[in-house]
Amino acid sequence: MQSGGDDDRKPRGIRTRLVNSGRVPFDHHGFVNTPIYRGSTVLYPNAQDFMDRKARFTYGTKGTPTIANLEQSWTELSGAAGTVLAPSGLAAIALALTSVLSAGDHMLVTDSVYRPTRNYCDGILKRFGVETEYYDPLIGAGIEALMRPNTRAVFTEAPGSQSFEMQDIPAIAEVAHRHDAIVLVDNTWATPLYFPPHERGADIAIEAGTKYLGGHSDVLLGLVSANERCWKPLRQTFDAISACAGPEDAFLASRGLRTMPVRLAHHEKAALEMARWFEQRAEVLRVLHPALESHPGHSIWKRDFFGSSGLFSVVFKPVSTAKTHAFVDALRLFGIGASWGGFESLVLPFDCSEYRTATQWNPGGPCIRFHIGLENLEDLVDDLERGFAAMTKA
Repeated sequence: MQSGGDDDRKPRGIRTRLVNSGRVPFDHHGFVNTPIYRGSTVLYPNAQDFMDRKARFTYGTKGTPTIANLEQSWTELSGAAGTVLAPSGLAAIALALTSVLSAGDHMLVTDSVYRPTRNYCDGILKRFGVETEYYDPLIGAGIEALMRPNTRAVFTEAPGSQSFEMQDIPAIAEVAHRHDAIVLVDNTWATPLYFPPHERGADIAIEAGTKYLGGHSDVLLGLVSANERCWKPLRQTFDAISACAGPEDAFLASRGLRTMPVRLAHHEKAALEMARWFEQRAEVLRVLHPALESHPGHSIWKRDFFGSSGLFSVVFKPVSTAKTHAFVDALRLFGIGASWGGFESLVLPFDCSEYRTATQWNPGGPCIRFHIGLENLEDLVDDLERGFAAMTKA
């Protein structure tokens, strides 16, 4: 891409920046996309350059042009000091936590957190001498009462995984920073497009690039971005562990980045339409979607977020497990799967009650999580009608 003189200093819109960020085509013979670099060994022209590590890339675990392209782009999008890539979303969570915690530390984690995060805290971190305490996701500035002298970190996630509670992250961050604690946020649902994590008070932001960044259900990737305070220890931890993302996954994620705003806008619009459709159904008790005016956390979402994604949950009026499963099993366009963020619609029954510890999960009926993909909505409605008919007959 060629310089445009003074025009290069004009502020550019987010879609323009995402189309152009990280791209250096004339470093790659003019090809539009940075190609996939696979490799471990990097050669040096002479002994002194090797001793001084005088090279842009020094070894495969330290980065490649493919990796650097995505790291730079995500750093710009997130408003961060730097970004590292991990081989999955959960690996990104583990990397982020490892970079800030030590034996003897106390950490506060939202009770609505992604369950594998809880498993890591209650298993690995506990074994290494880190104490995790779970808190009510609606606590806001009341988190002050839980802070201790050794509280090192607060782990947030908004909205809550599956249950979709909205956290007041700016209020939590204000309290945490007064106590010199680090604030982490799992920002996978909104992505930095719809929730600017560092601007809202997060020191470290974690996203599963497996979801909307990849966008096609064929990538395993995690991203961790950090502000100036946390960037150096994050990078040092990454270099020490060398849990590297695969080159093909990084390439596919960079490709997905260019179209993520367009896809996410469609997911948002379609999911809101479907959520409002569910609200009108006699079988439905309530819909858990923060962008709906009926959601208890709607005001926080409206204040802090620029948009919503394609994922939400529905609470049915009380029916048997057999009827709930009949509904799910009758669907043809909604796959039954644990991930989301791809082009296809998904459905997943869930129950948070067995692992909540700081709060009680009593939604009033069986719960089902939906991801709305890129299909025609009238076809999805027909499919859901089939599910409700099957539920009635079961």
